[in-house]
Amino acid sequence: MRPFQVYVAKDSEHAVSLLCEHAPRAVILAGGTDLLVDLKHGSKPWDVIVDISRAEDLNAITLTGEGLAIGARVTHTDIMRSPVIRESAPALIDAAHSIGAVQTRNLGTIGGNLMTCVPSMDSGPALLALDAGVTIRGPEGLRRLPLAELFVGPRKTSLAPTEILVDIVIPKHNLGKPLVFLKFGLRKGQALALVNVAAGCRLNGGKVWEPTIALGAVAPTVIRAQAAEAYLAGRAPSEQNLSETGRIAAQEAKPISDFRASADYRRDLIAVLVARALRQACAGTEIEQAEMIA
Repeated sequence: MRPFQVYVAKDSEHAVSLLCEHAPRAVILAGGTDLLVDLKHGSKPWDVIVDISRAEDLNAITLTGEGLAIGARVTHTDIMRSPVIRESAPALIDAAHSIGAVQTRNLGTIGGNLMTCVPSMDSGPALLALDAGVTIRGPEGLRRLPLAELFVGPRKTSLAPTEILVDIVIPKHNLGKPLVFLKFGLRKGQALALVNVAAGCRLNGGKVWEPTIALGAVAPTVIRAQAAEAYLAGRAPSEQNLSETGRIAAQEAKPISDFRASADYRRDLIAVLVARALRQACAGTEIEQAEMIA
């Protein structure tokens, strides 16, 4: 491991100041579950670490007028234990529970998981399916962009070296929307996804309304299956329509063949998991509507 200096940021503004002073040799440290591996192997040109583990402005889970704001430093365990998230976006809890082991979930942060920008990330599909946005702080202040625009390619984000992820915001109109997260790996636990899926919808008059489908581990970044969404919108949630939606989603993806699975196998998984997730989401919608009528 190469030698490095560590600076502890008191908040996100201080972190940006430190990045500006030391960029491009500086990198952010939160939980460190991915970064420490990179540092150990010396594969990156960093020799300055900006530690944000004590930045309290990055550690809140808050309902605001805009929606649900989740600080970048919130851990996966924090998400799993949050009654606010359980009430308003429970699919995030399922996604968090699928990440690594207990020790990883205790240290790893949602911001770190997104900023690794690996296609198989587990938090990305659920947040993308909920139309989440992200808040970025840089030298010029705060800016907001859709989560999809954060992802550029494998391990590459759109952020400048002097910018930091502050929070993730799920818009208010999507809080409580039925959404199901499913993951398929070679093992039940502590495994990278071969395919992960987040899919949800509402029902209106027996027809699907506002379907959203996001896929992970099947393209250079987490993606929305927009053609599949367009096909399902306004149709009845029949087995035939859900199966066809899964088939279209599989065609939109760009999976690769590697030592863990072939591209064709991943496409088969996409079709099955998308239909399964939508089936479960529609069932949840029906329960909600029955409760409203009662």
